[in-house]
Amino acid sequence: MPNNAATSGATLSCAPMMDWTDRHCRYFHRLMSRQALLYTEMVTAPAVVLGDSERLLRFNAQEHPVAVQLGGSEPALLAEATRIATAAGYDEVNLNCGCPSDRVQSGRFGAILMTEPDLVAACVTAMQDATHLPVTVKCRIGVDDQDPAQVLPDFLERVAGAGVTRFTIHARKAWLQGLSPKENRDIPPLDYDLVLAMRDRFPDLHLSVNGGIDSLDLAEDFLAKGLDGVMIGRAAYHDPSAILLDADRRIFGSDHAITAHEAVMQMVPYVDAHIAQGGRLHQITRHMLGLFQGRPGARMWRRHLSENASRDGASSQTMLDALAFVTQVAAE
Repeated sequence: MPNNAATSGATLSCAPMMDWTDRHCRYFHRLMSRQALLYTEMVTAPAVVLGDSERLLRFNAQEHPVAVQLGGSEPALLAEATRIATAAGYDEVNLNCGCPSDRVQSGRFGAILMTEPDLVAACVTAMQDATHLPVTVKCRIGVDDQDPAQVLPDFLERVAGAGVTRFTIHARKAWLQGLSPKENRDIPPLDYDLVLAMRDRFPDLHLSVNGGIDSLDLAEDFLAKGLDGVMIGRAAYHDPSAILLDADRRIFGSDHAITAHEAVMQMVPYVDAHIAQGGRLHQITRHMLGLFQGRPGARMWRRHLSENASRDGASSQTMLDALAFVTQVAAE
């Protein structure tokens, strides 16, 4: 896969989401869109360097283009983690400067790095020296009492000065005290206008917007306004059909097309291989529950999988039995 695959796919990407965008989720999403850029869950640089990197970074070759997101604030550790991720075959290495969780703050990475742009610049310099891949940054517009109109352009300028040319901006502040990570995804107001203003201020940067985007219509609107990319998170996970099934045609001008039913059928060999290796069905199908969101039979699809996929002996047939509920209702 050429290294520019990540940049071309970044016109539409699926956000890195803890406990959600694992390798099974990404394989499933890739069936629906061949071109959208997919991201791993955030993995910390110490875990990659000192832990079981093979397990943490494992992915299927069919996931390309796929980026790894790293968390950390120590340039040397991030550089080594970048070397390991490069050897693993990823298309991009992304530095997390946006996650607001307490665990991330205690490790001095994530959104707290919005207060230390020079440290971020040092980190990405070390990462770029360790790889030929694009090194990118996902950030917030600011944290706590910072003024985003001042903080965000300063952050972009300093980090871009270290060589980063692609940023994804979550258009909300992160409140590191007083709000939970879940609340930080909803309560701070969105400021899309500020992100759009950065497009005019930094015309040479590739800027993507993230936060609150729940449809391809809205994604197309941002692209029409001049942004280089759109990153969609929860909507792509909870209602993947609405976001991904038509993404290649509408966003990338491709003729690739697949139905939700076909996506399930194409998952059968993957499920069979996973179970043959000692895996469990629910590890895969938990990411598929929203596939038929809003369609006849969706409730029975979710219910059958929720009740049966974790049982001993659950197999691809269990998944096909759930699909039969959707097919039956559609035929009635």
